[in-house]
Amino acid sequence: MDDITVRQRVLDELEYAPMVDAARIGVIVEKGIVTLSGHVRSYAEKTIAERVALRVRGVRAVVEEIEVRYPQNPRIGDEALAERCAQVLEWDVRIPDRAVSIKVEHGCVTLQGSVPHYHQKAAVDAALRRLAGVTDIVNLIAVKPPAEAQEVRSRIRAALKRSARDPDTIRVRVEGDRVILDGCVDVWRERELAERAAWSAPGVRAVEDHLTLS
Repeated sequence: MDDITVRQRVLDELEYAPMVDAARIGVIVEKGIVTLSGHVRSYAEKTIAERVALRVRGVRAVVEEIEVRYPQNPRIGDEALAERCAQVLEWDVRIPDRAVSIKVEHGCVTLQGSVPHYHQKAAVDAALRRLAGVTDIVNLIAVKPPAEAQEVRSRIRAALKRSARDPDTIRVRVEGDRVILDGCVDVWRERELAERAAWSAPGVRAVEDHLTLS
C-alpha cells in the first residue's frame, strides 16, 4: 500500500474517532511510518490519536510528536498534580497499596515501583491519563515476580488460540521474564492481540515483538 493511501486512511480514521480533534493533528507518512504532529487538549486525546493511527492497515509504526495544550492554558503546579495522582491511585482497587511511587516534573509523571501483574501496571497509566495537567507519562513500574517459562508460554498459547485467526503463525519463546514473539500476522489487530496475551501472563516484564504483517 502506498504512503498517500495510508496517510488518507489515517486522516479519515482520526476524523471518525471520538474525543479527537483531527483538525489539530498533522500526519506525515514515509514507507509506512506515520509521524503525528500538532497539538491536542489533553494527554488522553494524545494517546487516543496514537492508537487510532496504529490500527490503520498499512501502518508499520507511529512516531508521536503531538504537544498537549490544555484549554485556556491552566497552570497546575507539580506538587498539586502529584497529590491528585496519589489520590487517584489510592482510590483504584486494582492497584496494590503503596506499590507505586510518583514523580512530577513540568507535568510529566514518572511512575516507579513494582506490581504482580502487567494489567495493574497498565491500570496505573489508564487511571492518570485523563487528569488535567498531565502532559506525559513515563511508566517504569516493574512486574514481579517471574513465573516458570513453560507456564508463561502455555498461558500465552492458550490466549492466542482464543483470539488469533491463525495462532500457529505466531511463535512464542520465553527467556526468564522476557517473552519473544516471532512470525507473521494478517492484520495489525492480531499483532496487538499477541502482545496483549504476552503481557497478560504473570511475571512477564518485557515483550519483544518481532511479528511482521503478511
